[in-house]
Amino acid sequence: MGFTVWQIILITVIAYVQRLDGMTTQIIPMNYMFWSCMVGAILGDFQMGLVIGATIQLMSLGVAALGGSSTPDYSVAAIISTAVAISSGKGMAAGLALGVPVGMICIQLDVLLKILNSFITNKAHELADKRQYKKMRLLIPVMTALMPLESAVPVFIAILFGKTVVTSILNFMPAWFTVGLNVAGGMLPAVGMAMLLTYMPLKKYGYWLLVGFALTAYLKMPILGVALIGIAGAIPTFMNYSKTSSTSAGTNANGLTQEDMEDE
Repeated sequence: MGFTVWQIILITVIAYVQRLDGMTTQIIPMNYMFWSCMVGAILGDFQMGLVIGATIQLMSLGVAALGGSSTPDYSVAAIISTAVAISSGKGMAAGLALGVPVGMICIQLDVLLKILNSFITNKAHELADKRQYKKMRLLIPVMTALMPLESAVPVFIAILFGKTVVTSILNFMPAWFTVGLNVAGGMLPAVGMAMLLTYMPLKKYGYWLLVGFALTAYLKMPILGVALIGIAGAIPTFMNYSKTSSTSAGTNANGLTQEDMEDE
């Protein structure tokens, strides 16, 4: 299965829009599964998009671009992985084999565009100092239009030229290597989950992890049921926390509550 012209255009537009949304409106920020599902719908395999998107989502847990640092473009990885997996017919292993490395390469593009952004920002400051506000307003949106190319260009190149290369490579891959890719694809989400757990208050609420695991592994409960039980358990915890916070806020430094101060 190959790509038609309109599929290539739509997938490239999706890559451009997701990056633009992440920089500006942030309607769907950090939701890689949404974009992979859109690619899956375009290529006629929504389920594959859902599976790959969920895998990429787990891989990215605990990773954040703090302080303006550059991180792998997991959206690009999700889009390319879904497109390659469906078009090649080789499944998730083939998709991740191309999508994840391209997502890592996008780090370098992000650095280059941020350097260019600094140059344009300094130029806008110079125009503002010279009171050339019209030129300044025309210059500022330039990076807004250029930054999404960080995702759109790699996606376009990968789906236009990458399929033939990937298919040729996969045909020469031994079975043990393909199995290894599947194993790695299964391990990476676990790494992402482990990174996320390091930031969670496990000492206080870690028993809920055991409850969720028991419900899923032994009772075969669907994920929706586990989530509903988690919500039911979180509601009283949240209410108790709210009451405690309100009580603490009503007490001054001398240990007097607001009511005691009013009586005095």
